[in-house]
Amino acid sequence: MTRTSNTLLLALAAAIIAAPMLLKLPGDYGGADGAAKDAIAETGYEPWFEPLWSPPSGEIESLLFALQAALGAGVLGYVLGYVRGRRGK
Repeated sequence: MTRTSNTLLLALAAAIIAAPMLLKLPGDYGGADGAAKDAIAETGYEPWFEPLWSPPSGEIESLLFALQAALGAGVLGYVLGYVRGRRGK
């Protein structure tokens, strides 16, 4: 690719990211989790049991989620590197 095409692709990516913020489109962007929670609440579902342990705060919950994601990415990266190393370039 040439330098011009790279610049155009970068500008296009920036425009795609900035457009929704600049246009200030109306709407509620609650996400899928909020929509699923509302849909489940409408059905009258009652949980069968309570969790064995709940994190003391949202920050701890986020930390545990980030650690889980980092561990998974590390294992995946190691396995892919190992397979590529055994196969040879």
